[in-house]
Amino acid sequence: MFLTTALAAAGPAGGAQQTGNPLLNFLPLFAIIIIMYLLMILPQQRRQKEHAKMLENLKNGDRVVTSGGIFGNVTKVNEKEKTIVLKIADNTKIEILRSSVAQVLKN
Repeated sequence: MFLTTALAAAGPAGGAQQTGNPLLNFLPLFAIIIIMYLLMILPQQRRQKEHAKMLENLKNGDRVVTSGGIFGNVTKVNEKEKTIVLKIADNTKIEILRSSVAQVLKN
């Protein structure tokens, strides 16, 4: 009795099983990849483009915040070396990489 139950559960004789379209088996995987692209990768690329545009438009007099949290005013923009000089106090100026600017503040 146990043997007949096991053979019945195994399926049709000869082990032949019906298989669907293999592309339909990968459809959920493709859907997950598309959703991840739309929700994670695309917004990150947009933010990177906006940040690069902001760095290109830096000019003297802009008030900025660095990625380290330093507030200052841009006093000099060096295009060749990709650096800027920030005035952070009355007699204190620092030179930083342009890419370390996190945000331009409104005056």
